Amino acid sequence: MTSNISITAKELTKNFGSFTAVDHISFEVHQGEIFGFLGANGAGKTTAMRILCGLLEPTSGDATVAGFDVYRQREKIKANIGYMSQKFSLYPSLSARENMTFYGGVYGMKRKEIKQKVDHLIDHLNVSKYSDTQVRDLPLGWKQKIAFSTALLHEPKIVFLDEPTGGVDPITRRQFWDMIYETADRGLTVFVTTHYMDEAEYCDRVSIMVDGAIVELDSPNALKEKYKAESMNGVFLHLAKGAKRGD
Repeated sequence: MTSNISITAKELTKNFGSFTAVDHISFEVHQGEIFGFLGANGAGKTTAMRILCGLLEPTSGDATVAGFDVYRQREKIKANIGYMSQKFSLYPSLSARENMTFYGGVYGMKRKEIKQKVDHLIDHLNVSKYSDTQVRDLPLGWKQKIAFSTALLHEPKIVFLDEPTGGVDPITRRQFWDMIYETADRGLTVFVTTHYMDEAEYCDRVSIMVDGAIVELDSPNALKEKYKAESMNGVFLHLAKGAKRGD
């Protein structure tokens, strides 16, 4: 992990009328870091992620993603990030190869480059026998792996993963995290939300949001030591017990 900063947020705030979804949050994420963004449903993490992905303008505060400003350079942010939604984002009636090829075009890649990248990814993922099968007919674990690889097709600087392992079995979740480690080892920044607290243990650092605010940010080991907890689940339960919104 280098000292280069991939994401900055300073007093970042988003209001919807009188409701404050994101409440003056501040943090930095380093290049090549696996950064966990944790919080119960309703804590504000999805709204914050949408701001960082250039999909939503903040009410106040400052933030940069890959060096670009979230107010004035949202299109440049979108061009330099990959994004994988918790709601499966590939087209079910297209094959894995067709989905990758389509998104390569969306990302503005040249046809020859798309073909080379798609061939490489299909070989790397060892999905050759499934590459021409409609995505709707693939197991969920394979769908998630293909969606993740598609998000990396244009070689973004940062990849945002929103609950990427929801609904998959533990073995597939572990394999998916192997892919995340491999991605970070190549110098890409991984910004991930998850509700599986055991996955928080895999991150370099985690932030924990409660009621729109970041109440803790540190490495998993440091947080477990601070709160005398055996697991990140214990840390999370301690911090979220006073939450006014969420589940």
